[in-house]
Amino acid sequence: MCGILGTINIDFGNEILDLIRHRGPDASGIEAFSVSKHNVCFGHRRLSIVDLSPAGAQPMVGQNKDCCIVFNGEVYNHADLKKRLSGIDFKGHSDTETLLYTLKRYGIESIADFNGIFAFAFFDLDSKKLFLARDPFGVKPLYYWHSNDRFVFSSELKPILKLVDTSLCAKNLAELLRMRYLPAPDTLFSGIHKVKPGHLLEIDLSKDDIQMSQRSYIRPIPDKTKLSYIDARFEYGRLFEQAVRRQLMSDVEVGVLLSGGVDSALVAHMAQKHLLYKMKAFTVGFDKKDDSDEISDAAETAEILGLDHKYIKITIDDFFGFLRKGVSIVEEPLATTSLIPMYYLSHLASSDVKVVLTGQGADEPLGGYGRYQGEVLSNLLPSAILAPIANVLLKAGLKNEKFQRGLYALSEPDIVKRFLRAYTVFRPSEIRSLTGIEDKKSISCVQYFYDLLFSDSQMTSVEKMMSLDMRMNLADDLLLYTDKITMSHSLECRVPILDMELVRFIESLPGKYRIKFKQGKMIHKDFARSVLPGKIVNRKKKGFQSPTKKWFKDENKLREVLLDKSSLFTSYFDTRAVEKIISQHQHDFNKERHLFLLLAIRYWMDEFLAEIR
Repeated sequence: MCGILGTINIDFGNEILDLIRHRGPDASGIEAFSVSKHNVCFGHRRLSIVDLSPAGAQPMVGQNKDCCIVFNGEVYNHADLKKRLSGIDFKGHSDTETLLYTLKRYGIESIADFNGIFAFAFFDLDSKKLFLARDPFGVKPLYYWHSNDRFVFSSELKPILKLVDTSLCAKNLAELLRMRYLPAPDTLFSGIHKVKPGHLLEIDLSKDDIQMSQRSYIRPIPDKTKLSYIDARFEYGRLFEQAVRRQLMSDVEVGVLLSGGVDSALVAHMAQKHLLYKMKAFTVGFDKKDDSDEISDAAETAEILGLDHKYIKITIDDFFGFLRKGVSIVEEPLATTSLIPMYYLSHLASSDVKVVLTGQGADEPLGGYGRYQGEVLSNLLPSAILAPIANVLLKAGLKNEKFQRGLYALSEPDIVKRFLRAYTVFRPSEIRSLTGIEDKKSISCVQYFYDLLFSDSQMTSVEKMMSLDMRMNLADDLLLYTDKITMSHSLECRVPILDMELVRFIESLPGKYRIKFKQGKMIHKDFARSVLPGKIVNRKKKGFQSPTKKWFKDENKLREVLLDKSSLFTSYFDTRAVEKIISQHQHDFNKERHLFLLLAIRYWMDEFLAEIR
């Protein structure tokens, strides 16, 4: 796991490369090439995990000097890919070397065979083409900027912002307020984009101006399996164990981020089964008793599984104290409060290990979120009946934010618009009141992936929502902050539940094997019961959250930060509209996500923008 940086016709040195040193403190390198009239430069910061020797160093140049790669991530099936590469004199055993020669011999389309988490740039000097690619679920971020004959790409925004001139994109601010995160390709900067999950960029350097094109390499969602539920559960367990075992690939010790829930417990159980050492497990909690605290549950799980358990507790002062630093690390404002505990959890884990496994990625493919139950309901009742009922209940002024958002979605009969409503933080009217800007982009982002994935699909709407979430919400929200925060601690975070073989099997399952009304993650939990005690599997879901609903009752602190007239934030936001949201939260309308997003934007504007200028 590393940090990558590259340019076309823009010079950079170690000073710029070291802006992502935290992603790879073990080694660094820069390689330069000339092709046609263009100068190409690759930079790399290395976190040594697989093949710790110099043979794994990057940028990695081919034996014939005809290709080069910079690669961030892990490809877990590289040993199988390597078997196809006869006649190559390998210098080491890194997956990077396997990727380099696979791409050279079999072409960029061979990327569809990679089972892993990755963002890479591959330069083929013979064809004068540069390729950028991001893994199918967007676990690893990849940013880029392009103008005429100049181009920059990086794992993070900061190097790009130091190398090019850009400005804040107000229309994308409206999209952020609507969706709680910015889906690829959008960022808050004009001209800077993210590579979409499961997509690659092809850059032709044979002419004076750079010719760039983009395409998806996402495989079609597989046809439904004919397996019985019992046989499917057995196969799910086999593939789950295989996925975890595969992701133990490492020349250094591997730990686990352990919550009190079933997902991380199942990952930890399978990992410990195949390790010869006692696995270290790490948990974060809160100094005052709260429903979101998972330390006691995680400690019990660790004892049952025989793990070496460590934990850390955080306070409200830690929360507000970190928020300024947090937006600088993540580089994009988000409405997801769990990024705060993730910081302290990563800090704890990084003191002992360089690699951790996590239970992230189970809820989306297996139906673990409440919004999926709303979509199940929409399949049971015709929209002609459901929408009017939802509209009546909406007008009743319900204070439960999740229930209100669910009704807001169910009141919309159009499937893509309904999905967007299920994700909505601020509604269009609220965005206009806050900023005076119309959100015109969110719907097209959802529509793009919907058309890409489901053009000929017979999947139910809830299955479509889950598959869409894996390629959008998961990628550019939860996985984005996880990557940025863990890598800020030089910590590699792996997600075994997003193993490609496992996910393809899950998506081939009939929907009723995964989710029913009032039941989610059915096959997952049924398998877990065969290897874990019921007290772990049957615990009430808490999610990875912060007690911000309580903490945001301190309205004086919120007003001090969000209504500060000297802040750049107040030049973009109407303070009266902001004050209304603060007041609603004090009157028991749960606006914690809304307030957290506003706080993140405020600190992003006044802290992160100042830092990069």
